[in-house]
Amino acid sequence: MKRHLNTLFVTTQDAWLSKDGECVAVSLSGKHLGTVPLHTLQSIACFGHVSCSQYLLEHCAKLGVSVTWFTEYGRFMAAMQGPVTGNVLLRRAQYRLADSPEASAELARFFLVGKVRNCRTILQRQARVSKEAELTAAADALGRILRNLAQEHDLDLLRGMEGDAARKYFAVFALLIKKELRSSMRFNGRSKRPPQDEVNCLLSFFYSLLAHDVRSALEGVGLDPAVGFLHRERPGRPSLALDMMEEFRPYLADRLALTLINRQQITASDFTCTEVGGVLLKEKARKAILAAWQERKREEVMHPFLGERMSVGMLCHMQARLLSRYLRGDMDAYPPFSIR
Repeated sequence: MKRHLNTLFVTTQDAWLSKDGECVAVSLSGKHLGTVPLHTLQSIACFGHVSCSQYLLEHCAKLGVSVTWFTEYGRFMAAMQGPVTGNVLLRRAQYRLADSPEASAELARFFLVGKVRNCRTILQRQARVSKEAELTAAADALGRILRNLAQEHDLDLLRGMEGDAARKYFAVFALLIKKELRSSMRFNGRSKRPPQDEVNCLLSFFYSLLAHDVRSALEGVGLDPAVGFLHRERPGRPSLALDMMEEFRPYLADRLALTLINRQQITASDFTCTEVGGVLLKEKARKAILAAWQERKREEVMHPFLGERMSVGMLCHMQARLLSRYLRGDMDAYPPFSIR
């Protein structure tokens, strides 16, 4: 099994990354902050004003360590990787299926079944604990959408069902937060660019981290993260990464966000409002969230399809491998990751 390598997150503003032998050295205003061996890294994620030396970037490209840049608050900007080494036959199979409306619809349905099923499971679990009738009703509605998804073959109609499922899920999302915290940790429906409340800000940050990890996993098996099936191609957008992350949003991002909120590890004081009404994370909170993200990825879970225990951080890599097997024709269907 492929070893799960780490990601180096750099959030210190004005930090300078340089090559120090076979390590990446981090400094600030001439002061050395530390070094990390490059062979232990899969990727480097830079948030905000973080600069890298040319020699470091060249060495990262040579070793296959990707470097990704985000805004200070988690929005993807750009990514750098070395020469593409993936199987050209696999990528050609991916492109052929992406050009087929029928094949695209089939793959989109796989991703959406995983997403809706996981959203429904989260609502059902909380409904059993809280006895909230609205949660039960929303879970039942997602169950009906799930049954319809299994029979639909039109890509546009599948996208419409996904939008309907998302609206029903986020309409009751605030009920997943403890009652005494709902007034301070606001959620008024899904909003982004910029997020309009604290919960949306936290979700958007986690979604950026998830997209980074899924993109790395796809590149690791030789797939082109820019060519998707549910999300169509757009310059600069990792469409296939957005496709695959749909099944992971509820399990990895939403659940961790709710855990941090309900345990009050993240509170309203960790956010700041902009003049235009957007809500942003403070630097200290970003560091705490990144630590929680990495800690979550080290936990172990049973893969529902393979029946093997693995770290949560390995799930994206395993799903990317299963997807590549399906695209090559080695499997009859792609099994999306789903929780029980």
